[in-house]
Amino acid sequence: MRTLLRFKKDIARVALGIVFILASSLHFTSSEAELKLIPEFLPWRLQALYITGILEFLGGIGLLIPRFKRAAAWGLVALLIAIFPANVYHAVKDIQLGGMLNSRLYQWGRLPLQAVFIWLVLWATSPKTAERERGKL
Repeated sequence: MRTLLRFKKDIARVALGIVFILASSLHFTSSEAELKLIPEFLPWRLQALYITGILEFLGGIGLLIPRFKRAAAWGLVALLIAIFPANVYHAVKDIQLGGMLNSRLYQWGRLPLQAVFIWLVLWATSPKTAERERGKL
C-alpha cells in the first residue's frame, strides 16, 4: 500500500524533475544572460554552461523515472554544489540579468535556496519511507 508520505515525495520528485528540466532550458535559450554568472577568468565558460544545462536536464529526467531517481538525485546534488560558486559570484558581483533577477534579495536569496533544493531532492528520493513512518528506522 502506498503511504501518504510516499505520495507526497512522489509529487515533490515529479515537480522537482519538471523544475530542473525547465531550468535547464535557460542554459540554451538565455545563454548570454546565464554566461554572465560564470566568472570570466574560468576557461571554457560556454562549454561549462552547456554541460551544466545538459546535466540539469538529465537529472530532471532521471527524477521522473523511479528506477533512476536516486542516481539522478545524487547527480543533481553534485551539480548544485558545483554551481554554488556561480551563485555566490552573481550575488557578490551584483551581476545584472534584468527584471526581478537584478534584486539583491533574489541574488542573495538564491544561496540558501541551493541548500533547500539539495534537501528536497534527497528527501523526495529517499528510500524505505514505510519503515520510517512506522518508526523502524
